[in-house]
Amino acid sequence: MGRLDGKVCVITGAGSGIGQASALLFAREGARVVVSDIDLDAARDTAQEITKAGGQAVAEQVDVTDEAQTTDLAGRVVRRFERVDVLFNNAGIGGVGDVLETEPDLFDRVMRVNVRGVYLMSRAIVPHMITQRSGSIINMSSCIADIGLARRVSYAASKGAVLSMTKSMQVDLAPHGIRVNALLPGTILTPFVERYLKESYADPEEGMAAIRKRQLTNDLGQPEDVANAALYLASDESRFVMASGLVVDGGVSGTK
Repeated sequence: MGRLDGKVCVITGAGSGIGQASALLFAREGARVVVSDIDLDAARDTAQEITKAGGQAVAEQVDVTDEAQTTDLAGRVVRRFERVDVLFNNAGIGGVGDVLETEPDLFDRVMRVNVRGVYLMSRAIVPHMITQRSGSIINMSSCIADIGLARRVSYAASKGAVLSMTKSMQVDLAPHGIRVNALLPGTILTPFVERYLKESYADPEEGMAAIRKRQLTNDLGQPEDVANAALYLASDESRFVMASGLVVDGGVSGTK
């Protein structure tokens, strides 16, 4: 018996990083996973890895900032599986720069993907969860929603908005049996962080050392660390957890 046996789980941004790790873990725990990503090839690779291991998965392409695409995805999932038990709004992008360095176009793009994307995917899926009177929505925020971090104006704004949106959504959706929670990771060693280190530091190892100093663990988290937290929120074990921000940050926020 898996912790997600029979559940239909939609994960956005599941072609790599935390989304991919979550898709693999959810499938091992018995879920039927909809691996969605703007990069269809990446989504297919993740879904193929799941099916090769004996799990159930389908790959779907979606741009979470596009209302029609999110609505179409929700419709396809319900037609195929007749329900949606879990929505993990994981898709997102980073933004580096202080208030002067951050150009308006970058600020708008980060907000569009990280905030509008959560809103649109939830808006597309929620009617189906209301019909079945159950569901778990997991939104990807960040520990940066609670602490200050240099040169992250756009990213911090987006993740703070996601956390606030999570709490508001929960009040509205609780009467329908739907739980809404957020994850607040610290720095996780994902492809995005690896690119950031290469692009922002002449010596990536020096950058890695600087980031490690922020963690009480003195190391970066792994995608699987966040995936395990997502699994808990997706499962019935967290039935009494609502409107929460689950911190998975290696102690960064605990030191502030």
